[in-house]
Amino acid sequence: MGIFSMIKDAIWGQKAAPVEAVPSTSAMPQMNTPSDPGNPPAETTPAATTAPVDVEAILTAKAEAKGQELNWRDSIVDLMKLLDLDPSHENRLALAHELGFTGDTEDSATMNIWLHQQVMVKLAESGGTVPAALTH
Repeated sequence: MGIFSMIKDAIWGQKAAPVEAVPSTSAMPQMNTPSDPGNPPAETTPAATTAPVDVEAILTAKAEAKGQELNWRDSIVDLMKLLDLDPSHENRLALAHELGFTGDTEDSATMNIWLHQQVMVKLAESGGTVPAALTH
C-alpha cells in the first residue's frame, strides 16, 4: 500500500481490506423462473453511492482530540503526524515518488510544500471536500 493510500485511509477511517475474487456471473448457468423465462432477475439493490468526505472537518477533529498543536494545514510532516503515520524523510521521498514529484528531492522545503498541496488535491480528487485554500 502506498503512502497516499495510508493518508486517505486514515482520513476516511478505513483499513485496507483484502480484495476477494468474485466469480463471474457470465460463467455461471442462469436459472430462469417460470414468471420470467429468458431474462435474468433485475438488480434489486441500488448502486452504492458515497457521500463526500469533509477532509477539513475530520482533520480538525483529529487535531483537537490529539491535543498537540500541529500545523497540518500547511505542513506535510504535521499532517502525517496527525494521522499517526511516520513522517520520516524516507516516507516523504516515497510519497514524492508516488505522486510524481520531479523537483530536487534534496530541497526538502520545496518538496514538502509540493507534497502537502498534492495530497490535498488528490484527497479532493478521491471524493474529499477540501477547501480551495488547502489545494493551492
